[in-house]
Order: sequence, then structure tokens, then C-alpha cells
Amino acid sequence: MSYTTHADLGGRVGFGAVAPESDEAPFHAAWEARALAVTLAMGATGEWNLDQSRSARETLPDYARLSYYEIWIAALERLLIERGLVGADELAAAQALHPPRPVARILHAADVRAALAKGSPTERAAAAAARFRIGDRIRTCATAAAHHTRLPGYARGRVGIIERVHGVHVFADAHAQGLGEAPQWLYGVAFDARELWGTSAAPGPKVAFDAWESYLEPA
Repeated sequence: MSYTTHADLGGRVGFGAVAPESDEAPFHAAWEARALAVTLAMGATGEWNLDQSRSARETLPDYARLSYYEIWIAALERLLIERGLVGADELAAAQALHPPRPVARILHAADVRAALAKGSPTERAAAAAARFRIGDRIRTCATAAAHHTRLPGYARGRVGIIERVHGVHVFADAHAQGLGEAPQWLYGVAFDARELWGTSAAPGPKVAFDAWESYLEPA
């Protein structure tokens, strides 16, 4: 089965201009705050990891017509059904119809502030030396991934410069597939805007993003 992400929009046309709001509120309706809360609470159970939740969001077939928190809720519903925590009939009825399945962890209200402050660090111990150093020219992988990936489509097969070495971190691509953390070296890579966008881009600006080692090869 092919993997289709609906979230990788960089470099695509037809979506209109980005119109940022001044002093934008974190939530535009009361239910959005509840959507965030229930998503965090269920993520804390350990039934899935962050990258699996991202994969669930980006593969929603109706992604393009949903608002930000509608995407969160739709993905959460998918994950709950897949893990047998909620039945589709229960969602349709908006009430519990079956005995609940126990979860390994529960995030209690009194612990939320401390849990959010702690976060979920992704840095791991290095098992091998870094392949690249600051200043190295690299080329990104040109092949589209058949799974969740953090390498954006517009940056495939492009030449950039290593600007930072972030250490070894959980590899999102493997993590999203349930293949374990598979930690890799993570680099901050800078690209000339025209390398990414062609002559339509103004000369001079750079675009930078973080990329795992397996995304890169010497240029």
C-alpha cells in the first residue's frame, strides 16, 4: 500500500497566500482547548508515540478541508479505534457502549503542568561518530519515502550546507512505523532559496531545517 501524506504542502501552489493574524489567540473556540487536552491526555497513556500521531494526522483523506484542531480530533479518533480503546459505534453514539480497556498510564490533572514542563526529550547517546561536520556540502535523498518522513518534498535531491550538529535523536521515520527509536545524528542544514525554489526566489535568503543522517549524502 502506498503512503500518501496530505500535510507536506511546501512548494505546492493553489492554497492561497498565508495571512497571519496579529496577536493570534491560541484557540478560536472553546472546544479547541478541549481537543488539545484530550489529545495530550491520550498521548500520555503510551498507546502510541508522537510520530505515530503525526502520521495519523497527515494521512487523513479529508485533511485539506479540516481546521487545525479538527485534524487533531480526527486523528485521535482513528488512533483510539485502531488500538481498541473506543468503538466506532461509541463515537457515533457519543457515549460508552463497551467496558473500557485499561491503559498503562494516566495523566492526572494535577500532573499536567509538570509533564508539559518536562516534555519528552529525544536526544540519545551516540553509538557512532557523526558522518558530517559543520561546513560540509550535502545532497538530500531524492526518493519519496513510502512512510512518514520529516524530509519535506520540496527539499528532496537538493544541495545544502551543514550549519549545526544537534547530536543523536530518535529517528521519526522509524518511530512512526513502530520500528523503535532507531536514533540517528541530526543536523541543521541550510539551503540557498534558489536551490529550493529556482529563479523565482529572491537571491540571497536561506532556508534551514533539521535533517537526520540517513536523509543526507556528500555532495
